[in-house]
Amino acid sequence: MSKLKKNNFSNTALLAGAAALAAFTSQSHAQSSDALIDKLVDKGILTANEAKDLRDEADKNFNTALQAKTGMPDWVTGYKISGDIRGRLENFSSGNSAFAERNRLRYRLRAGMVISMQDNFEAGFRLTSSDAAKGGANNEGDPISGNTTFQNNGSKKNIYIDQAYGKWTPFNGSFSGGFTFGKMENPFVLSDLTMDPDYTPEGLAAQFAYQINNVHSVKLNAGGFMLDEISATEKDPWLFGVQARWDATWNAKWSSSMGAAFLPMVSRSSLNNGAVPNQQNGNTRSGVNGDLVYQYDPIIVDASVTYLLDSAPFYTGAFPVKLGGEFVQNPSAPDAADNQAWSAGITFGKSGKKKTWELSYTYKWLGANSAWEELTDSDFGAFYGAASTSGGYGIGYGSGTDTKGHVVKFAYSLSDSFTLSVKWFGTELIHAFPSGSDSQISRIQADAMWKF
Repeated sequence: MSKLKKNNFSNTALLAGAAALAAFTSQSHAQSSDALIDKLVDKGILTANEAKDLRDEADKNFNTALQAKTGMPDWVTGYKISGDIRGRLENFSSGNSAFAERNRLRYRLRAGMVISMQDNFEAGFRLTSSDAAKGGANNEGDPISGNTTFQNNGSKKNIYIDQAYGKWTPFNGSFSGGFTFGKMENPFVLSDLTMDPDYTPEGLAAQFAYQINNVHSVKLNAGGFMLDEISATEKDPWLFGVQARWDATWNAKWSSSMGAAFLPMVSRSSLNNGAVPNQQNGNTRSGVNGDLVYQYDPIIVDASVTYLLDSAPFYTGAFPVKLGGEFVQNPSAPDAADNQAWSAGITFGKSGKKKTWELSYTYKWLGANSAWEELTDSDFGAFYGAASTSGGYGIGYGSGTDTKGHVVKFAYSLSDSFTLSVKWFGTELIHAFPSGSDSQISRIQADAMWKF
């Protein structure tokens, strides 16, 4: 550490107190000690170099004390614990007299840890709540939802592994990137039109980014994910993918983003209704086992533009207005099989920080064979008035493909940690089942979420 100023006793004592505070405070108070050091620099008690040395020494002392108390090896450089708890009140209603209006209470709990290590290595895990998957083996959880329903006389609920991965990021700087193995956060930047945001794929991913200049950056995401492991055959189904993105910040007001992705699937013959959790509906299937008739190799393009207003009522900070859309085509299915999907929407504001809000509207058209039904948004569905002849679904509400409709959401963050929101879906089947029946559904979700 640099030699401390000795102009007077009070400065020395003040500096010693700052050093002790910075060295022994926990991570939750790191910002407070940084603010104190900054104040000492402002008052001329510390130079910028002395402040840097003090912070480095504080970090070193903290990590040494942490390793001694926890037994962590010296190659562990830090950790982060985070998660969220969401409570939900949900209502389903329909103009079809055959549909029974439904209300339910649900919660979602997610909690995990990320451990940072020397040489740009990282390991992480996350646990989640979930209801058991329909048709899943070994009481596994729903692949595309962490929600658990209040039911069964307050029965104890299950906890599942949502993420478990190792990561190496060998490239840092204007060109950055790395590799991830395990069960991970989805590496592709896609809307819920084709992939539910709760889906955490299993396999290997690579992500790279290049900052061209202060305006433009490009990204490349790629991955190969196991959909099922079948002991009786070597034809295990896999999902592969590659995505290129271009992000631009044109000035202080305008920014844009564009992307293109290709997500081919192999060995679809192994993905009948009994092979994986059969959560959703919509794809064309045949036979008593519900074999997929078509291959799924969707091409996905998206674009958005954002404008920042200086302010907005009841909103803290600059106010973003975002307009965007997405288009999907599955060339492996014919046009007559509804092989296209698209969405378009606008969002005012962005919640998540104290005293911020957002209001959004999206229209979605999700053709029956535009994407594999088991990955799409689990909240976007409609009413089936008859059971499937291929065993895929029964009478009642079903999410998946072959659905169109409106989505409106409003959210307000009372603090950085607490957000209230309400979301409405007005949806119907593109092809009512049976033909001519009323498939319209109104679904309302009122949420309260605490994040930590």
